[in-house]
Amino acid sequence: MLRTRLITVLTFNEGVLFRTKLFQPDYRYTSNYVDTWSVDEIVVLDVTRPKDGAEPNRELFFDALKRLASRCFVPIAAGGGIRTMEDVRRMMDAGADKVVVNTGAIERPELISEIAESHGAQCAVLSIDAARSAGGHEVRSKFGTHPTGLKPAQWARRGMDLGAGEIFLASIDQDGSLNGYDLELCAEVAAEVSVPVLISGGAGSWQHFVDGVKKGGASAVCTSNIYHFTETSLKSAKQFMARAGLPVRV
Repeated sequence: MLRTRLITVLTFNEGVLFRTKLFQPDYRYTSNYVDTWSVDEIVVLDVTRPKDGAEPNRELFFDALKRLASRCFVPIAAGGGIRTMEDVRRMMDAGADKVVVNTGAIERPELISEIAESHGAQCAVLSIDAARSAGGHEVRSKFGTHPTGLKPAQWARRGMDLGAGEIFLASIDQDGSLNGYDLELCAEVAAEVSVPVLISGGAGSWQHFVDGVKKGGASAVCTSNIYHFTETSLKSAKQFMARAGLPVRV
């Protein structure tokens, strides 16, 4: 049986670590508090918005990624602004083990295949940002601001068919709420694909991690709350998950 992974999600705005709420930078803090040993994996995302039509300075993010990778001993998946294979190369040169693609894959789906063919399916992580809509859920692009008309489960299935080895699923509505994951959304996506689904957005208790797996069908649960980042809290979370019957690395 594959182990359930506990993943920390770090979001950087102009090279500075921020917590997000409803996909907007909400609270600034320091990565010095992040425990890079007890967690199973780290997802690092550049959430810097364009200003006045100009693309953000990605060098700030690459510098932050390099600093993190230099002291991190677990896999890192990194994303933000990936549109080309050159962007992929730069992410991996900065220390990423996997790359996370979102808007770039929506605009040009063959990018997923290019990554998988060049680096292996395990390197290609399709990120799906979804929000509730009248018809259930809809995929959003461009930092969650642009409706696409895509259904999350169908887009996840297509991404898998194109070569994605994992699906990183984020609920825009639940982001930063601490009220729990969108389990309905996760269950729909997990039922449609045979690759691991990483659920993100809303975790505020250890029970939410358990629910994400048992009710949502996720293979990995993600947290982006600073209070979950310390060694003590991560160990407590994993012990709770183990007592609930989930196979975790304690």
